[in-house]
Amino acid sequence: LPLYKVMAPSSSLVKKASPTKQRRLPRARRSSQHITALSPQPEALLGATLHWVDHIVPVLQEQEDAVVATSTAPKTNRATPSDETVVVHAGEKVGSMAGTDSITTPIVSGTTHWFKNSDDLIAFKEGRRHSFEYGRYGNPTVKVLEDKISALERAESTLVTSSGMNAIVATLLALVPPSAGHVVTTTECYSEARAFIRDKLSRLGIKVTFVELNDTETLKAVLDKGDVTLYYTDSPTNPHLKCIDIKLVAELCHHKGALVCIDSTLASPINQKPLTLGADIVVHSATKYIAGHHDVIAGCISGSDALISRIRVWHHDIGGTISPDAAYMIIRGLKTMALRVDTQNRTALRMARLLENHPMIERVYYPGLTTSPWHHIAKSQMTGSGGIISFEVASDLHGVMRFIDALEIPFIAMSLGGCESLVQQPAVMSFWGQSGEEKANNGIKDNLVRFSFGIEKFEDLKDDVLQALKKI
Repeated sequence: LPLYKVMAPSSSLVKKASPTKQRRLPRARRSSQHITALSPQPEALLGATLHWVDHIVPVLQEQEDAVVATSTAPKTNRATPSDETVVVHAGEKVGSMAGTDSITTPIVSGTTHWFKNSDDLIAFKEGRRHSFEYGRYGNPTVKVLEDKISALERAESTLVTSSGMNAIVATLLALVPPSAGHVVTTTECYSEARAFIRDKLSRLGIKVTFVELNDTETLKAVLDKGDVTLYYTDSPTNPHLKCIDIKLVAELCHHKGALVCIDSTLASPINQKPLTLGADIVVHSATKYIAGHHDVIAGCISGSDALISRIRVWHHDIGGTISPDAAYMIIRGLKTMALRVDTQNRTALRMARLLENHPMIERVYYPGLTTSPWHHIAKSQMTGSGGIISFEVASDLHGVMRFIDALEIPFIAMSLGGCESLVQQPAVMSFWGQSGEEKANNGIKDNLVRFSFGIEKFEDLKDDVLQALKKI
């Protein structure tokens, strides 16, 4: 059967291999932008380079077998692959694992990599030889994950970090200069990111301005002063699922020379691609939809080579390195992300419609509903509205507790995006002990519920929610 290569073979592959090597080449992985020190490689493999269409998306190419890669026969490019195909193949068939015929990306646990001689080392230092040096600066398994996420996000480059918060902090520190920078963010962005921007960046002499999510006039007025360095927000937001018009904000910010960073965690790369809408940087808590199994913590940052290179320098200093084992687990989880997210989208939309008409529910927050004030924005920039809904129950704090406790399928837990459904009452989970004013400032009511749907059967979840509502 023909192999589909997520690459356009480099001209350096036309060198002929010996008959013995030709028999071994068909299943060999080719180095993407560097060569590992796993084992000596044939010259044909040393020159292999991963090519992206427009430096962004890999093109699938049909070949009779991998030996064709060593011929000069013309290649026929196929159409840009779908996300379903990208999550399975991008970064792997021609990823960092030269010299292995394993379908599964191996875990390279070595923390340091060796060089053949001093000339080899100098070639690496001067950028003429692509390889790895030390685990904090890069790892073959992690590089496969970064390439895969870049393909999904239509990005030139991606940096994977040890957590979503690490990704946010590294981005802000790298792109906003102390004593001269100005960050504009929204009152609805991730609470810990908001606290870091407000309390930590301000100590560095960085100016901070908060605006309401879609207060375009205030944003324009702030931008007109001409000193904004970076605009940062979430879309959709947590827990009210508000959406920002990314294209509009990017146009406004770029006109005044400001960068735009979007935390797209609640959307996932399947439902939303901020870089294609004009954003400069997109960050995720990869712990959520990307990993998808509630078993690994990580973050990722995607954007242009120039911006990611700046962030990577800070990342090396901060030391928020992800382990190869964690990277492998995310690679494995990513392969089913499109399937998982599609199921979660459908379940959340059906449940939102059901609860919107239930007498025990006062309000449902979900951008997929036509009644949502954010629906027109979500429809214009998202292919699905995500697997989370929030809703207000017609009861008080303790009545909602009874509802939560009566649910049998979901776990009462933080996080989102995994295979298992999770439920929480934000007034208890995240705001317990805080004043009514603090909760009101964050839009948190005692009767608010946030439900993150997993991949369980919709009918089972529906029956569970309906029976629990009767227990209030």
